[in-house]
Amino acid sequence: MRGGPAIAVVLLAVLAAGPAVAHGVYETPGPQADAVPTRTGSSWLQIWPSAVAALRTRIEEQEGFRVFEADGLPDHSTGSFPNRGNPNRIQNQNYRLRVPLRPQKGPQITQLPRGPFGIALNGVMFDPATAEFWRNDPRSGWNYDALSGHVDLGIDRNNAHVQRRAAYHYHGIPVGLLERVAKPGQPALLGYAADGFPIYGPKGYRVASDATSPLVDLRPGWRLRQGTRPSGPGGAYTGTYVEDFEYVTGHGDLDACNGRDGVTPEFPNGTYHYVITAAFPFVPRCFTGTPHASFRQGPPHMRGGPEGGPPGGGPPGGGPPGGPPPRRF
Repeated sequence: MRGGPAIAVVLLAVLAAGPAVAHGVYETPGPQADAVPTRTGSSWLQIWPSAVAALRTRIEEQEGFRVFEADGLPDHSTGSFPNRGNPNRIQNQNYRLRVPLRPQKGPQITQLPRGPFGIALNGVMFDPATAEFWRNDPRSGWNYDALSGHVDLGIDRNNAHVQRRAAYHYHGIPVGLLERVAKPGQPALLGYAADGFPIYGPKGYRVASDATSPLVDLRPGWRLRQGTRPSGPGGAYTGTYVEDFEYVTGHGDLDACNGRDGVTPEFPNGTYHYVITAAFPFVPRCFTGTPHASFRQGPPHMRGGPEGGPPGGGPPGGGPPGGPPPRRF
């Protein structure tokens, strides 16, 4: 909002009796011509409280930034944690992050460092990387993908699990959140990337510039490589590792960062936006803009690399050479 007061969106939990599955109240931003979403109506989404813990998430506009303060607790049911593939229990976090209200594309893309890509409207992180590598060696260059199905990391139906420092986070489509915010015939706003551009669910308009065109599942431009791996584990490319995939221009609907320019309900005049897809890369692995430093230094559990690993991004401990990767989370 140009020259206007800061807009606060506060999620306050109201504890409910029985097996509640969600918590908080938040508002979906409305449109504005300069692609900065602000409130233009009463489009409130009612999210009921969790029996696990009270959520307190605050989203404010302050001095050109959208500021998130959140405890990282999901607003939907989750899998059972700990579980056979994941020994960690969900606990409150203490996030304070900011993204620009008027993000700009950079001259070149920025690869996602080992840390979160963005934050969902419910305060849960999008964090696609894992700390598992071939032979437990980050220097090998072969990083296990969490949603490959070839390594059990205890992922639940929301394509999420828990880091060893107790942070619940998404590796793919946040099914529970999407079910709550999706509206018939419209792309679903799910959150914001660290560079400030919005993040949407897997469906978008067939014609990116035409909101009257049908809603379709958007296709990423990434595909499985052909042939065999030249190093590391060798053998055919199976999708086990992030490096098993390649981006091919024109192969899908989205660019290398899983995004595109187009109109959405919140941005009727168009904006660049990212898409969480059902196929690799699931959550984008690069930025079109410049990620804010708060995501790099970020929440305590994020410091030093993904999945709660040590400084430098490598996983702690050891594992048997050539065997299944030890679970690091």
